[in-house]
Amino acid sequence: MSKPTRLGLILAFVALVIDQVFKLYMVEVMADYPFGIEVTSFFRLVMVWNSGVSFGMFAGGATTRWILIGVSSLVSLALFVWLLKASRKFLATGLGLVLGGAIGNIVDRIHYGRVADFFDFDLIFMRWPAFNIADMAIVGGVLILMVDSLFFDEKSSKTDS
Repeated sequence: MSKPTRLGLILAFVALVIDQVFKLYMVEVMADYPFGIEVTSFFRLVMVWNSGVSFGMFAGGATTRWILIGVSSLVSLALFVWLLKASRKFLATGLGLVLGGAIGNIVDRIHYGRVADFFDFDLIFMRWPAFNIADMAIVGGVLILMVDSLFFDEKSSKTDS
């Protein structure tokens, strides 16, 4: 196994563990705070259950749940295969973060039937939909993948390994 692949798998595991430990803790804590916990004037910890995907789109019942688990699992498998072939640490970092976050949300769908979200930001111009650590890993990983695709190529992989 290459160094980039090993790095990506470690990051996927770390993102998954942090996400799941935090969720287990927060689901318990938030049961005592049904209206959330105000941390600052623009940030609250809340308990939001999302049965859909981003922004609650495609929310539905049991059939939708299993479709989303299936699609997410296929995407995760594709990311894993891509990670196995990664030759750059930067690429592997992005893939690992997205993979770990995706698996974290799959675990939620299997365990709870929906995804647990906790972070609620009320920005001056809009209220951002609640999200979780898995979502942050996915977004961070996608940003890294975008930078990688824009600024790195296979020729640079010799110096990044």
